[in-house]
Amino acid sequence: MSAAPVIAIDGPSAAGKGTVAEEVARTLGFHYLDSGALYRLVALAAAREGIDAGDEAKLAAIAARLPARFEGEDIYLEAERVTDAIRSEENSFAASRVAALPAVRRALLDRQRSFRNPPGLVAEGRDMASIVFPDAALKVFLTADDAARAARRKDDEPAAAVARRDRLDSTRAVSPLAPAPDAVVVDTTTQSVDEVVDEILRRL
Repeated sequence: MSAAPVIAIDGPSAAGKGTVAEEVARTLGFHYLDSGALYRLVALAAAREGIDAGDEAKLAAIAARLPARFEGEDIYLEAERVTDAIRSEENSFAASRVAALPAVRRALLDRQRSFRNPPGLVAEGRDMASIVFPDAALKVFLTADDAARAARRKDDEPAAAVARRDRLDSTRAVSPLAPAPDAVVVDTTTQSVDEVVDEILRRL
């Protein structure tokens, strides 16, 4: 692995991972990785090719050749901007199924690690600290109560759908959603983004 430092931020949906990770990256001048977007892209590409979300071999092949790119806040699948399409309720659920497949996770591992470049990387997801970057300089697990997470939803995805994805992510056999043993657990329920960011920066 590159010697560039990594701050790994994991946690369930709507705990604040994305917003906090982006702000930490901006403050430090680090690169930023939204690992969940990669699984969402695989799910979307598979759906468009008519591949079932449980076909591990074909999904792994898609993951290995995923024609995706990130440009600022925009995400592209080949030449199409799919920033909003990958976050639909249907695709989000399919992405959780895709993420449970070992072959897909292996196929995306090197791609995720390729984001690790100087001066550093802030990576957010479900297993950034435990699997993808086990040598991260700082490991953080964000959490929040159900009411706070529901209030933060920026889309129309029902709370029940979010809870269903959390159950899938927490109970899958490979890389389940859980804090790494050496992660700092931060409850964001009553904290602002700035407060959480400050807490993370103080721990560097």
